[in-house]
Amino acid sequence: MKADNNHSLKSYLIGFGLAVTLTVIPFGLVWTGTLPSLTTLVIIIVAALAQVLVHLYFFLHLNFRSTPGENILALAFATILIMIMVGGSIWIMFDLHHRMM
Repeated sequence: MKADNNHSLKSYLIGFGLAVTLTVIPFGLVWTGTLPSLTTLVIIIVAALAQVLVHLYFFLHLNFRSTPGENILALAFATILIMIMVGGSIWIMFDLHHRMM
């Protein structure tokens, strides 16, 4: 029983380390401004997607081998909702930017 606790603690610590790393890298790139804007944006998007996967795997313990179909369906629905919210927010911001120019 002790090994399970150590394994889960190890899993949480690895996930935490990856989450911190995937947060620090984009912040550091924006803060220093060493790369072009488009490259920085691509790195931020890749880091954000990787961080979502890290959270799903290490903290929520979701994977495609042992997760029931209902959880996968709920995850797909949540993904669609998030995409609608993010896409709608970006659309609104670009529209407001265009109208204010």
